[in-house]
Amino acid sequence: MRVYLAGPLFTLAERRFMAHLRDRVAALPGVAALWPGDLFVDDDLPAMGSAAKEHIFRGCLTGLAGSDLVVAVIDGPQVDDGTAWEVGYAHARGLPAWGLRTDFRVAGDTAHSLVNCMIECSLEKTFRDVDGLLAALAAVAPQAAGDGDG
Repeated sequence: MRVYLAGPLFTLAERRFMAHLRDRVAALPGVAALWPGDLFVDDDLPAMGSAAKEHIFRGCLTGLAGSDLVVAVIDGPQVDDGTAWEVGYAHARGLPAWGLRTDFRVAGDTAHSLVNCMIECSLEKTFRDVDGLLAALAAVAPQAAGDGDG
């Protein structure tokens, strides 16, 4: 099972969290984790000039297209805009998407929302901690590996 990890990667803390999540997800039997932070070498992007944005976009699009599941980190007072786009893309394409919100703040549209309803309602499941997410991935990974696609 190929899992695309969507989430912000602009600060050192975000990159460290996403890399840690990638490593924990990839350690599950039958699961391959793809994190966009691994697709691009930061030192190469400035040399690309205006072509860098298209390079990033195409790389993420290819990663999404080759995945079986999107896991989106939806922490923060507002979901990262790139992550929101990836969730919407997955939903429109019928690609399952799960959310991970470790943030205790509520940032939704109603008293019963965790985040913006358009994001939250595009997710099949939302987990409040990494261990819960990993347990759910472990539970579905053998099924995906056993159906010839994993």
